[in-house]
Amino acid sequence: MDPSKIASSSPNHHVKGLEGVIALNSSICYIDGRKGTLVYRGYSIEDLAANSTYEDVAYLLWHGHLPSEEERLQLGPLRDVPQPVLCILGQLPADFDPMAALRTGISLLSHYDPEANEATPEANYRKALRLTAQIPVLTAALVRHRHGKPPVAPESTGNTAENFLYMLTGEEPGIRAAQALDAALVLHSEHGLNASTFAARVIGATLSDMYSAITGAVSALKGALHGGANTRVMRMLLKLHQSGENPADFVRRKLAQKERIMGFGHRVYKTLDPRADVLQKMLRELGQERNEMYWVELCSALSRVMEEEKGINANVDFYSAPIYHLLGIEPDFYTTLFVMGRITGWTAHLLEQWEDNRLIRPRAAYTGPLGRKTQSPTN
Repeated sequence: MDPSKIASSSPNHHVKGLEGVIALNSSICYIDGRKGTLVYRGYSIEDLAANSTYEDVAYLLWHGHLPSEEERLQLGPLRDVPQPVLCILGQLPADFDPMAALRTGISLLSHYDPEANEATPEANYRKALRLTAQIPVLTAALVRHRHGKPPVAPESTGNTAENFLYMLTGEEPGIRAAQALDAALVLHSEHGLNASTFAARVIGATLSDMYSAITGAVSALKGALHGGANTRVMRMLLKLHQSGENPADFVRRKLAQKERIMGFGHRVYKTLDPRADVLQKMLRELGQERNEMYWVELCSALSRVMEEEKGINANVDFYSAPIYHLLGIEPDFYTTLFVMGRITGWTAHLLEQWEDNRLIRPRAAYTGPLGRKTQSPTN
């Protein structure tokens, strides 16, 4: 029976983890896990990754159509982060948790936004623009702070991927590097009613402000069962590289020990993750530009063995991890790059939620005792 029908048929029935339950209507994203289909506003993810920039996809998610030449987003003028925010982040201890630090930075931004509590559609859209422009600046500043370096001021030109890579080093990135990061941001922009997006909509449905909702979404993404999988993928790849073990032997040994191989399988997709296919090609092109094909070959070898042994395909995390590694980004920061991409999807869902808002208030099936009575006190 359809889980959504079970859940609605009686208040005493529920579906663990709400899996398969339809909680709301949305026109933003369509996923068919059996066919391996991911669609943003009617466009396949393969088409968007090949022919549109991250900024174009952001516009699409917010407005429902791709921008004309005149409508294309100009985020450059919105990138300047208030200096007090950067100063506070610069005082964090050297061993700070990147996601906790980014969560703090986003919350701090609200104190310097005069529209933070303004709830009109126009003000909320402007906040979505500012968050999309400023989160990469916060992230790059945190990466540099980890290494004891001051932030590099953002440029007013260039797209998000180019500007982020520039802020990491102060040098203009290579073409393939910028293209690979741009594709990764596109592919991470939206993915339906996942845990962090649902958290954002639940917060937004209370008519709290956008900064509060996004801070909550970051908190959900920080969890080990949601974001961070690509961090664990890269640590696995680095450990395998250091050991020198044959990839096939590594996979078979892990499987024999009933251990999970990170970066394979997906809660939604029962076939190839469409995002993984795009990133696999980008990884190869970036490896060729950098003359570093080791990670390409290692990932290809692991993928072949996993398909042969378990019939399981790689997911988006498996290929985004080595791309970020080749870009010189350390694994601890990979989930913050996830935030850089997903901010557009989160804000699109909030804007949609507020178009026809209703408080999201599910029920819990009570499993405790009934009929208990207190005892009268005795003298």
